[in-house]
Amino acid sequence: MARDFQRGHKARISDLTAGTDLYVGVQIAGPGLTFDISCFGLDADERLSDDRYFIFFNQPKSPEESLQLLGAQAGDTESFRVTLDRIPPHIRKLSFTATVDGAGQMSQIGPGYLRIVAGGEEVARYSFDGAEFSTERAVMLGDFYYKDGWRFAAVGQGFDGGLEALLRNFGGEVLEEQEEAPAAPQGGAGVGAALQKFKETPTGQRWTPQNKKLMRVDLGVGGQPVLAKQGSMVLYQGKVDFGYKGAGFAGRIVGNATGQEMQLMRCSGQGQVFLAENATDLHPVELQGDAICVSAENVLAFDEGLQYEVRRIEGHGIPGGALFTMQFQGTGTIVVKTHGKPVVLPVTPTTFADCNAVVAWSAASQVIVSSQVRMRRNAYLGDTGESVNLQFRGAPGNFIVVQPYEV
Repeated sequence: MARDFQRGHKARISDLTAGTDLYVGVQIAGPGLTFDISCFGLDADERLSDDRYFIFFNQPKSPEESLQLLGAQAGDTESFRVTLDRIPPHIRKLSFTATVDGAGQMSQIGPGYLRIVAGGEEVARYSFDGAEFSTERAVMLGDFYYKDGWRFAAVGQGFDGGLEALLRNFGGEVLEEQEEAPAAPQGGAGVGAALQKFKETPTGQRWTPQNKKLMRVDLGVGGQPVLAKQGSMVLYQGKVDFGYKGAGFAGRIVGNATGQEMQLMRCSGQGQVFLAENATDLHPVELQGDAICVSAENVLAFDEGLQYEVRRIEGHGIPGGALFTMQFQGTGTIVVKTHGKPVVLPVTPTTFADCNAVVAWSAASQVIVSSQVRMRRNAYLGDTGESVNLQFRGAPGNFIVVQPYEV
């Protein structure tokens, strides 16, 4: 029986089928409308760095034929053959899209779907209709993406502009006839060109870094609300409701260094919220049923559907008397903030780290408070330089994440 997906849902393809030779069918229609249905083969930066992997009506297959356009069949408007074990390693995502050819917009379409078939049996289906869109002329329907194996995501994200705009969004080039452009007003073109590199980057995903320090969350993808640190919203678009939870979801969370209560806001609705805090670096961490502990000081936002629990690590010398952490488990995303670029290290039989530098660690690791003599430039004569360290013990495969920063 096919598994039904809603927008924002994800799954390992190995959980859907053991096969690697897949058929992808798209059904989309609207009165008086025609469509271009394409597949973009993207690199690790989600860019079309190799245009031979843009599969559309003028280029129906990739060089090694791991991606092939098959045409309309079996009730599908367009269909593809995808052979996952033949896709070259520089291709990390396949984005299936539909664009209106000519006049019209996505709000005019009727019920449609993207489906995956393996061995003659339909194993997954994502259904959509025009009520989910407005004036967009393109839609990102679904992605195959590689993360410890190939996975599928139902995207359903509308996109302004047509096929050419979508191609440019992925970093491709559009061949156009050379025409002499009319003279632009003095200074106008220069401003536009200067700002172009800073423009918003929509990807159709729920969480999208706009740069290292600014995160966009699309509440319409996945449908569930987001909990974010109060005061972290810098901009929002669309119909978004904000509710303030304080820290009452599991008692008060008190920052280990500041002693201040951590307050959360609940963001819900249909729109986009942009989050940042004090120009710290932001990192989306996606959980697929696994668990992780994160210092409460380093949590910026997370999907409300995750299971979370506040934990307290007490020890003499810890500022405020305790280090508060949050343990997350389930399927969803946490946005972790760091001062500088973090480093992920394996937990050896015994690993020590400064409590202010620790960002996150494996939930299965054992944590013990330990005082050690530190060697710092500010440990002057008469100052023992004692610091509170955390001792980590864990099995092979456990890890800790540290940042290049100490209070």
